Amino acid sequence: MKITILTILFCMLTCYANAQTPVTKVSHTKAVKTDVVTTGEATIRKPDYISITTDGGRDQLLMDGTQFTMTQKGKKHVTDSRKNPLFADFHAVLKAVINHQPIPAGDDIKVTSKGSEQTITITPSGKKRQMFTSFVLVVDSKSSAIKRLRMNARSDSYTEYTFK
Repeated sequence: MKITILTILFCMLTCYANAQTPVTKVSHTKAVKTDVVTTGEATIRKPDYISITTDGGRDQLLMDGTQFTMTQKGKKHVTDSRKNPLFADFHAVLKAVINHQPIPAGDDIKVTSKGSEQTITITPSGKKRQMFTSFVLVVDSKSSAIKRLRMNARSDSYTEYTFK
């Protein structure tokens, strides 16, 4: 009996942990005429783990608890939502979406609904110099599936992930 329960539990955890979603990444730079489009995979696990890998693993976006790690063009950027207010709101929203909970209210968080989609925009109120000026997350209201994540940067540049 114990072996059967352990086997079932192991299979459930293994299947869930390896569930990957195809993702397309668009990197838009205002100064460059053509956007850079790459593909990859996203893994999302409760309570607050997201891994997005594109371009053969060269570009990564990882949220593991409160720590965010982004690797782009070989450069690694690390921040923690306990120290960074923009990422604190971003972490709270992503955690709520992953866990099928209500989106937290906040001065920097705006939620709009259209049909079966919710658009969550996170814009910091302070004028602090950050890598990103805002985040826009589009979520299916019924399933809490993430459809798009757009990270806006300075100078009208952005990185957008579209989940299949």
